[in-house]
Amino acid sequence: MTPPDEYVSVRYLVDDVAAAIDFYTSHLGFTLHTNPAPAFADVTRGSLTLLLSGPASSGARATPADNAGAGRNRIHLIVGDLDDEVTRLRDAGVTFRSDVVVGPGGRQILLADPSGNLVELFQPAT
Repeated sequence: MTPPDEYVSVRYLVDDVAAAIDFYTSHLGFTLHTNPAPAFADVTRGSLTLLLSGPASSGARATPADNAGAGRNRIHLIVGDLDDEVTRLRDAGVTFRSDVVVGPGGRQILLADPSGNLVELFQPAT
């Protein structure tokens, strides 16, 4: 078992936990870890644990106004061939939020889960 300090967890607030589980496990290679109630689940990919908090979960409680920010946070998933991933996901009906962007570090594209949380697929420059 991997020690807890070797994992990274990110919480995403989702409208529908079941739809989020399906999206991440069907399209992005995550594995369902726990789903104790319809209010919450967590899925894993490598050392990343993605906490999917539905409307009834404690994680979905309102953020105090002084801590709320505009933010454009997203999880960042490294892929081997961005073009193949884009084709596979488009064929599966996934909608992208950007075109492919090329920069000095590589290429990336943004998509969103069913609740609008951003996911960046990134192929490092060779």
